[in-house]
Amino acid sequence: QVQLVESGGGLVQAGGSLRLSCAASGRSYSRSFMGWFRQTPGKEREFVAVISWNEGSTSYADSVRGRFTISRDNAKNTVYLQMDSLKPEDTAVYYCAAGSRRFSTVQAVHYWGQGTQVTVSS
Repeated sequence: QVQLVESGGGLVQAGGSLRLSCAASGRSYSRSFMGWFRQTPGKEREFVAVISWNEGSTSYADSVRGRFTISRDNAKNTVYLQMDSLKPEDTAVYYCAAGSRRFSTVQAVHYWGQGTQVTVSS
């Protein structure tokens, strides 16, 4: 089993920044890749970013590339999502995700965090 605990959401003005954290525990193989999705009411959960624990290689959704940065601290078993130049359309519940293979779809994720709200005001 893998447990994911998120923190760092909140309210910020457009153009501002927030950093989300996701602390992971459990079987390391099952969380070889970790990342973030987001979801707004009435819409499907969408991919944001993913990182490999071992290599540190990353992938991003086009909508956030250049504004968001995903990183990891292996010693702390924690993944971060630094969000800069935030826009009102970034408002969503952000979910930490983990899996044994690189993912960009909900179906490929094995474990989910509880979600943290990010609200960007205009």
